[in-house]
Amino acid sequence: MTENFQFILKKTEGRARLGEITMPRGTIRTPAFMPVGTVGTVKAMYLDQVRDTGADIILGNTYHLMLRPGAERVARLGGLHELIRWPHPILTDSGGFQVMSLSGLRKLDEQGVTFKSHIDGSLHHMSPERSIEIQGLLGSDIQMQLDECVALPSEPKEIERAMEMSLRWAERCRVAFGTQPGKAMFGIVQGGDIPKLRIRSAEALKDLDLKGYSIGGLAVGEPQDVMLQMLNVTLPVLPAEKPRYLMGVGTPDDMLKSVAEGIDMFDCVMPTRSGRHGLAFTRRGKVNIRNARHAEDMRPLDEESDCPAARDYSRAYLHHLVRSNEALGGMLLSWNNLSYYQDLMKGIRKALDEGRFADFMAETQDMWARGDIEAR
Repeated sequence: MTENFQFILKKTEGRARLGEITMPRGTIRTPAFMPVGTVGTVKAMYLDQVRDTGADIILGNTYHLMLRPGAERVARLGGLHELIRWPHPILTDSGGFQVMSLSGLRKLDEQGVTFKSHIDGSLHHMSPERSIEIQGLLGSDIQMQLDECVALPSEPKEIERAMEMSLRWAERCRVAFGTQPGKAMFGIVQGGDIPKLRIRSAEALKDLDLKGYSIGGLAVGEPQDVMLQMLNVTLPVLPAEKPRYLMGVGTPDDMLKSVAEGIDMFDCVMPTRSGRHGLAFTRRGKVNIRNARHAEDMRPLDEESDCPAARDYSRAYLHHLVRSNEALGGMLLSWNNLSYYQDLMKGIRKALDEGRFADFMAETQDMWARGDIEAR
């Protein structure tokens, strides 16, 4: 395995890209979906299971881990990889989005953000430098710059102010990160739903010559067509030889269409969060297992799946577990969902390798459109 961070672009079809990231802790096949391990655990899953679904990398959350158990404690315990028993690559986000979405009080200025913990109300300050320091203490392989993420819709002046602040913070994060062999820091393109701001942000980050680039500030309230429009104008500005990561997205349909625009990496809490609430993702679309029609249905979620949760348990049993609020229901549906997300990525990669991504996209969308009821 290489001692450096390298991205190899293997094939393209239209804007869609097949690639591979190599790092000291492993290879990430792209397009890739990264399960979210917010506080060092992918909810309702053993990490061995997560690996078996096909995950090459998981995501940890700087905001949550700095609050508990604490970055310095994690470092004393040997780092996040050692603590959670995941020897493969880990990406940590910067904490910026969680400060926006979870903190009951925040004060932001050029130096960083002061915020109140959603756990105990204690006050904390995070500067760009401190965000990188925390991620270094955690030992993550890919680290994100601190940025300011605004919800959409917002006033254009507010979006521009946050975007410019994020660019200045990106430079400070780059300096703080320095040179770390085998690791990478990604910049985050901001600019809301305003094309010219997205382009300006991408151009400025490109000049910093970072290892990779993320698209942030989407999936925060805007329609899907707006998200895709922002990708359409932004991605051509970014260097083709660097990986592109769409943060916090999304549904299988979001990911499929974003791959077509040129995205290489995704993360989202949706597969596990949905699983805990009784929603399954399958190749026939979404299945609400709470629905009464499943109460006496002995079919599995998907008889053709390699995932035991999808293949070996009846819908009637899953329905019973979920309606009874049994933990096993959420565990099985989360397992099914993460497996489906990884199967979708595997199918995309295979189609790109064979030069038939457009056909795969059409076939997949057609299967979703026909839906699960037709399979009865």
